[in-house]
Amino acid sequence: MPKTAFTVLEPDCRSSAVVFASPHSACDYPEWFVRRSLLNAHSIRSSEDAFVDRLFEAAPLHGAPFLKAGAPRAFLDLNRSVDELDPALIKGVRKVGHNPRVASGLGVIPRVVANGRPIYSGKLSLEEANRRIDSYWRPYHARLQQLLNESIDMFGRAVLIDCHSMPNEALDSMAHAGRTRPDIVLGDRFGASSDSEIVDLIEDAFLGAGLNITRNTPFAGAYVTQHYGRPSRKQHAVQIEINRSLYMDEARIEPRSDFAEFQSLLATVIGKIAEIGRPGQRLAAE
Repeated sequence: MPKTAFTVLEPDCRSSAVVFASPHSACDYPEWFVRRSLLNAHSIRSSEDAFVDRLFEAAPLHGAPFLKAGAPRAFLDLNRSVDELDPALIKGVRKVGHNPRVASGLGVIPRVVANGRPIYSGKLSLEEANRRIDSYWRPYHARLQQLLNESIDMFGRAVLIDCHSMPNEALDSMAHAGRTRPDIVLGDRFGASSDSEIVDLIEDAFLGAGLNITRNTPFAGAYVTQHYGRPSRKQHAVQIEINRSLYMDEARIEPRSDFAEFQSLLATVIGKIAEIGRPGQRLAAE
């Protein structure tokens, strides 16, 4: 099994209400899991938000904690609800209504990786699915909510930055429509998961770094932003998707030669986002 459910990089002094989290960047694949899969050790990583944990590791330097998943996305998807169980993969699960994520094989225990490639040749037991959920999903989300509660207790509000990356090819439809491919997509579920002023400030931070931004297209946020985004309770959640072509060779799943430069650029953005959560930063709606 993956060695840990999560790791938290804590700041020496918690000075920001912002909490950074990366649910999809883990790459601790058990040997038995790869042997059992139809995919090789390289292909199984295609759904992974590779190196996102390294891109955001500067968060604690700016007074904000950074929560990193321990279980890889192909093993367990932390950006799904525990109820999103796939009857096509897990024995004993009944189909209840239509869930497009589950139908496409991207439930809490994924059936496929990128481009719809199947992970398994057969089905899994419900016991195994529940074991993964109990061992990794529940501890990760319990710690995430604890970090957010701490921010609310300390600063009167919490701002969750849910950190992801997106394949460059996922933006093909925008390019075909004559639109510029975004470097960053900010997702707030069309205003439901965060006050707009917070999203405006996050967008300004990225724009200040010379990056091209869009909102909610093609990614508006999934379970994490939907579940944790509670603006009426002073708990905000914004998803950040970074175009992988900016920092990695997607085919090789390797950092680009200029990875350190992009990491440094992003560290400046992280610092500005952390400022949103400083006690002296007051929003008009608060």
